[in-house]
Amino acid sequence: MSQRPFHVAIVGAGPAGFYTAAALLKQATVPLKIDLIDRLPSPYGLVRWGVAPDHQTVKGIERAFFRTFQRPEVRFLGNVALGHDVSVAELQAHYHAIVYTIGNEGFRKIGLPGQQCAQVRSATEFVFWYNDHPHHHDRDFDLGNVRRVAIIGVGNVAVDVARILAKDRDALAETDISPLALAALRAAPIEEILLMGRRGPAQAAFSPKEIRELGDLEGVDVWTTPEDAALDPASADWMPRAPKTAARNLALVEALAERPRTGAARSIRCMFRVSPQSFVLDENGRMVGMTVGRNRLEPTDGRPRPVPTGESWVEDVQLVLTSIGYRGVPVEGVPFDPDAGTIPNVGGRVTDAPGGPVRPGEYTAGWARRGPTGLIGSNRPDAKEVAGALLGDLSAPDPREDLVPVLSARGVHVVSCMDWHRLDAEERRRGAAAGRVRTKFSSIQAMLDFLEDT
Repeated sequence: MSQRPFHVAIVGAGPAGFYTAAALLKQATVPLKIDLIDRLPSPYGLVRWGVAPDHQTVKGIERAFFRTFQRPEVRFLGNVALGHDVSVAELQAHYHAIVYTIGNEGFRKIGLPGQQCAQVRSATEFVFWYNDHPHHHDRDFDLGNVRRVAIIGVGNVAVDVARILAKDRDALAETDISPLALAALRAAPIEEILLMGRRGPAQAAFSPKEIRELGDLEGVDVWTTPEDAALDPASADWMPRAPKTAARNLALVEALAERPRTGAARSIRCMFRVSPQSFVLDENGRMVGMTVGRNRLEPTDGRPRPVPTGESWVEDVQLVLTSIGYRGVPVEGVPFDPDAGTIPNVGGRVTDAPGGPVRPGEYTAGWARRGPTGLIGSNRPDAKEVAGALLGDLSAPDPREDLVPVLSARGVHVVSCMDWHRLDAEERRRGAAAGRVRTKFSSIQAMLDFLEDT
């Protein structure tokens, strides 16, 4: 008699979820049935909603993820929101193990005077907007009077946002960028983007590949001053212990300082050792500038840390985008550490609270486990470890009923892998008709209506 399969629910069909499914299938010595559950009708998470529209090569990882869907042991249950359509208790009743790979879709607050105004926004929200995320596609980013933009942060997301703001609009039109965002960018009189880091170029979080691509942007002056590019004493002492990318990033920024400016219509200035201090508002509560302070770096615990010098000035900017990190958001029924913004765990096994007891049969991987660090591929080792822990904890499988009939009976439109295949094909068809890579469905209802009508 064949062995009854173990049923595993992976909540979150982004990179961490797919890597976990693949790791489970590779390591398993017992039969498995895996359901990848996502609150949206579309899979792939931040590959679809976070990767810049002009980085289609990176988005090609979707093809590898789709091959996981083609495994007979794997299903997609899209348009199913944990805490709304199904509870943790119900998942526990229908599955032998649950893995939370729900990512970090929240964002950190900058916490400065004047931040409440409409012209201070999160770069995360901006990225979701130009990528046509169903929960953000209709956000109001009024760029009609924006000449200068400040981006707070120098990670890869910040560099992506700077590039999209500066890039030729006709080149963007060929991508899968939101049509609403593209129209807003075409109307925007943007002249300069300030990319601002509180420490030096050696400590910048962007990758060498990203800053090199920014420097190669056609028709845009990407520059910095020799003073900003210079290696300060604290950083010079730290360099022998620095990550390998630090020296490469420093060299690339130094090269930007040596480039002559061409007088291009748009420019990106990389500023280092600066911090925003407050946002200057007019009598109507609209931002008219940002106070910026100069920092110096001093060694603290073996790392250069920014310390205010007392020098400050006001930058004339009409939009500020804060790129200071993603953050996890709590989900009903799932433990959450509000300080770390993650699901508390020990080696991927979920605990009731930080340092608390392990919850049997519940696991977490990806950003939900460790916070928003690393690139897409950084989720592989994480997934491998969690898969090993989960498989090692399994005991004899008792019968479990299928969740889909339960959801359907309560009126939840569960989107299957074949449904997603139809949605994907339609997006590509619409895109090809407009000379684009794809034109995304911009709302969940539009996706469901299409599936109902075809």
